[in-house]
Amino acid sequence: MVPGDTDRLIPSATVILVRPAVGSFQVYLLRRSPASGFMAGQYVFPGGIIDADDRDASFWKEKVDLDGEGIQQGIGGSIRTGDALSFGVAAIRETMEEAGVLLASGNDSFHRQLEQIRQRRRVSGLSHGWLREMAQDGNWTLSLSGLRRWSHWITPRGMTRRFDTRFFLAVLPEWQSCDPDHQETVHGLWTTPKEGLQGNLDGKVPLSPPTVVTLHQLLEYLKVEAVMASSATQAWNAAIRPRMVKLDEGAVIIEPWDPAFHRETISIDPDGLDSAVAPVGRSFSRIWIHRGWCRPIISA
Repeated sequence: MVPGDTDRLIPSATVILVRPAVGSFQVYLLRRSPASGFMAGQYVFPGGIIDADDRDASFWKEKVDLDGEGIQQGIGGSIRTGDALSFGVAAIRETMEEAGVLLASGNDSFHRQLEQIRQRRRVSGLSHGWLREMAQDGNWTLSLSGLRRWSHWITPRGMTRRFDTRFFLAVLPEWQSCDPDHQETVHGLWTTPKEGLQGNLDGKVPLSPPTVVTLHQLLEYLKVEAVMASSATQAWNAAIRPRMVKLDEGAVIIEPWDPAFHRETISIDPDGLDSAVAPVGRSFSRIWIHRGWCRPIISA
């Protein structure tokens, strides 16, 4: 941990939705509203804050497809079963609210109930407590078994809000489709990791810093099956806690694997950043935030 890193952190969950594509696979990205107070206008994975309902373990343990041991083995690991359950419920709820996809299963009426939820979402938005309401009344369960651990991020000091976020991986259910909520998110797209990263460099798909890193990690996989197989044994490793160095205009995010990360003071010459932007596939340890764009910088 960076010395002095004691600000209040907001627990949240994110889902990297993937689907097969010809010769590769795609991930789903959502562009946050320009009016958003965090990462405005940038493309991110669906996700959000854990709320009070998500934390009601006594209720949700009867509404998920894993028992306590399964939760611990599947998505818990180094975090307690109750906390893992909360992260998992929030991940599924936020994926529906932001991307229109519900990771759940049920009886013969499930498809009809899901379409009702999607219609409510399109017309008036989903009110607080909608997932609990539907889980209480419907004969269906949340598919925690479909979530895989991927990474753990903590927002750098100096950002307006700081989150403690668990990133999960999940495959899009075959009979569902994605669309933004047109409130918190204004546009959605399916893209391969390579195309998404190139779009960011070209100024067409502005990615958030964690999204840049995550898509770079996914470059090494060719198919959905390979990603899921790798994530099946993925543990919650130490949290990624980047540092932020502010510039006269913009800032530079320093990742933990940067050679200078543990120095008390990091000096950056902004004049050399343009020429240090890393092409897709090239290793990097810094991300330059400038005029709303986050571009990877070749490792120092």
